[in-house]
Amino acid sequence: MSDNKPGGAPTTRLQSCTFNKQSHRSKRGQEIARACLTLFIIVAALCTIQSFLPSLIWGSVFAIATWPLYTRVRSLCPQSLRSVILPLVFTIVIALIFIIPFLLITLKAVKEAQSALAWFEAARNSGIPFPQALSHLPYGEKYLAPWWHNHLSDPQNVADFAYSLNSKGMAVTKALGAQVAHRGTLFCFSILTLFFLYKDGNAVIHQCRIASRRAFGRRGEIIARQIVASVHGTVQGLVLVGMAEGAFMGVIYYLCGAPHSALFGVITAVAAMLPFCAAVAIGLVSLILLSKGAALAGVVTFCMGLLVIFVADHFVRPFLIGGTTKLHFLWVLLGILGGAETWGLLGLFAGPAVMAALDLVWRRWSMSSSRSKKHNHF
Repeated sequence: MSDNKPGGAPTTRLQSCTFNKQSHRSKRGQEIARACLTLFIIVAALCTIQSFLPSLIWGSVFAIATWPLYTRVRSLCPQSLRSVILPLVFTIVIALIFIIPFLLITLKAVKEAQSALAWFEAARNSGIPFPQALSHLPYGEKYLAPWWHNHLSDPQNVADFAYSLNSKGMAVTKALGAQVAHRGTLFCFSILTLFFLYKDGNAVIHQCRIASRRAFGRRGEIIARQIVASVHGTVQGLVLVGMAEGAFMGVIYYLCGAPHSALFGVITAVAAMLPFCAAVAIGLVSLILLSKGAALAGVVTFCMGLLVIFVADHFVRPFLIGGTTKLHFLWVLLGILGGAETWGLLGLFAGPAVMAALDLVWRRWSMSSSRSKKHNHF
């Protein structure tokens, strides 16, 4: 009866509009509450695993760097080996790439430590004689020889110096042991992360694409591809080029008669993965050759090392790192050095990735309006 009364319809419309506004406000409040809850869960999760975040990132870097090779091998393997066996084999191979050089350096350090302890014990009893190599220096020999005889040739002075070292050595050894245990634990978690990324990589990639498109649209996927390309280029430019430098310099060390040429080749390869650090290893080998009286071999080693570093750092690495992302060499260098200073070794890969993403965003923003319409998918 009331619906037939004059003015009934406007009243019903008003009530419906009021209900729709209240429903919209309720949904809006629920969306805000869900966003706050999601943010709280994310922050709580990051705080919970903050100590292991470097391990997760390292595992992701290893997975991104080796994923093209892994997928190529995976396509050739039988279905029965793809679920567990192949990810396990790839994970073990990646782990051995890092473990074998570390074991070689450790075993050699233990052997050298034993001989060093024997030499140090002899020095405490009879002092350290003046090296004959220093007597052939063109300058400074007349100042260095008296200081050496007054401070190092006297056994009592050497014994006092050894006592001061022993008091500090225990603290240094404890701190070093704690760091080795901590780094070893993080490495194990990185390898474990790598195994599960190999095992469930396709599902993770699919989920990341869906989440990226929901959050950022197609732009997020384009930036992610740029970051992935930067990681690939950085691994090739730092790791592979560093290994190539170490192998080449190992041959040079052997031909020039340097002691432990294979070990110093491994050390040079590890140092060459960091910009400008290979020169330290090459300079050390050159000094060892000079101390043994092989002046020509030392000079040749040092000059060849500088030539290899120059070619690798100015031509090969910029092409590999910047070529995949069209990133200028200056930004590549700033990304590597700035990332290493900010995040340590992890910054060697994170820095260029951030700079590549920033360069992509800048190029899209600074694009002219006519070209922007053509590329409006970004």
